[in-house]
Amino acid sequence: MRIDIITCLPQLLESFFAASILRRAQDKGLVEVHLHDLRDYTPYKHRQVDDYAFGGGAGMVLMIEPIVRCLRTLQAQRQYDEIIYLTPDGETLNQKTANTLSLKENFILLCGHYKGVDERVREHFVTREISIGDYVLSGGELAAAVLADALIRLVPGVLSDETSALTDSFQDDLLAPPVYTRPADFEGLKAPEILLSGHEANIARWRMDQALDRTRKRRPDLLDE
Repeated sequence: MRIDIITCLPQLLESFFAASILRRAQDKGLVEVHLHDLRDYTPYKHRQVDDYAFGGGAGMVLMIEPIVRCLRTLQAQRQYDEIIYLTPDGETLNQKTANTLSLKENFILLCGHYKGVDERVREHFVTREISIGDYVLSGGELAAAVLADALIRLVPGVLSDETSALTDSFQDDLLAPPVYTRPADFEGLKAPEILLSGHEANIARWRMDQALDRTRKRRPDLLDE
């Protein structure tokens, strides 16, 4: 999988992809993540990438020209499955969307900033728009990081135990059951005996019951779906 991220603030993302699972995924050659500074593609002096909105109003807008220059440079090098714009009014990211996208290979993630991007970018160049929730951030960088993380961990070989992702919350429309580790008894707070029994069938049944109970209490809408 290859993810190219277009942003006017690449420094916000550098450390995110330089540690833990995301770093190891790149070191193994399973994933490539490339950050592209939008200011490198502007024809305007002082590396300007934004301007006032036509018609007035508060806030600045990312201009179409630097974005399209960057997109065309990348597209001249390879075919992309999706050009995704991170925006609060996009479709809300969920596990099903992450699962579907993880089967594809090449992505461009476009980070909005200020009041967003020139609408012509969205109309003619973006193939999909995704939101990570009903709130507004200062820019799309954090949203791009969230989406990239959700996709990368699903790439075969990224997680040391590939079954781990399959038991995450939302994979089967259920929340994950509670988990415990050593010590089994901490100051009188004990882990459930069944998890220490070694009886796989009973443990699996307990986990399913717990997942259903937790989902029923916390996210009943998932059971309705």
